[in-house]
Amino acid sequence: MRSVAAVDPAAREQYPAFPLDAWRPTKETVHRFLQIVGKIRLAAGPRRNHWWHVPFHVTGNGVTTRPTRDPVSRRIFTIDFDFVAHRLLIRTLAGEEVAFPLAGRSVAEFYDLVTTALTDLGIGVRPHIPRPFDLPDADRPFAQDTEHRAYDQDAVSTYWRVLSRVALELEVAAAGYAGKISPVHHFWHTFDLAVTRFSDRRVGSDASTDPVTREAYSREVISSGFWFGDDEVPEPAFYTYTAPEPDGIAERPLLPGGARWVDRGGSHLALLPYEAVRTAPDPGGDIQALYHSAYRAGADLAGWPRARECPHGVTDPVLA
Repeated sequence: MRSVAAVDPAAREQYPAFPLDAWRPTKETVHRFLQIVGKIRLAAGPRRNHWWHVPFHVTGNGVTTRPTRDPVSRRIFTIDFDFVAHRLLIRTLAGEEVAFPLAGRSVAEFYDLVTTALTDLGIGVRPHIPRPFDLPDADRPFAQDTEHRAYDQDAVSTYWRVLSRVALELEVAAAGYAGKISPVHHFWHTFDLAVTRFSDRRVGSDASTDPVTREAYSREVISSGFWFGDDEVPEPAFYTYTAPEPDGIAERPLLPGGARWVDRGGSHLALLPYEAVRTAPDPGGDIQALYHSAYRAGADLAGWPRARECPHGVTDPVLA
């Protein structure tokens, strides 16, 4: 029988303490690592509605681009972040692969290693705009970023464990809707994990709206997710929002007791701090209460038909 390494006691904790300030330098590095690989996925993947082809999906040891095709060589390849062994793995459908450790790399070094590996594998695709997207250093090419190089392996392991647990809670929340709904996916743009429900109603916008927003919000949406904190909300939190936002949503009740509506300059987020969830007797129940109560607020006010709902994921007319 193969022996199994002992699990660190902190890893057994369902939702470990994870304040943003404790790993901010590492998060800033990993965020840029994700953006580099995400931009490769963006350049290579066939376009899907609402940018569904762009985010990462959670795996058993990290996140993945999923298989994609190089538009230059037509080779099929996958890029995986392994946050257990702390390495990046690029593998082709032919079985060729290149891997390297993540720790100790600046963003510039990581970018060079990724592009060199792609070249070695005969893959020609590169990020169209090789700079960070919507980050403070958006004008600095990845190849010149020697500043961001922090990589705390324990913090990254905790990030992945939290990501995995929240992904399962989002799957539970998604199960109750039989209409159009996104996968549960990890966005390298905002470093959040989300699932989004859609109505059939189109949302008008014009050329003054940026193309990312136009595609993302071309239909009415109710999105639920989780982020690890940023400058605007400097703590990890669970969230939900409705767009376009119906009048009066901030007056609707939220569950559980620690949830609140947060004004975001004309729109509102239903927010539940991670710290309140991790110390609760029933963390999963509190997460689902937030997602359901905020969905109910948006769907009722926007007039979404209840016929699209399927409690417990059941649409079988006999079982239902």
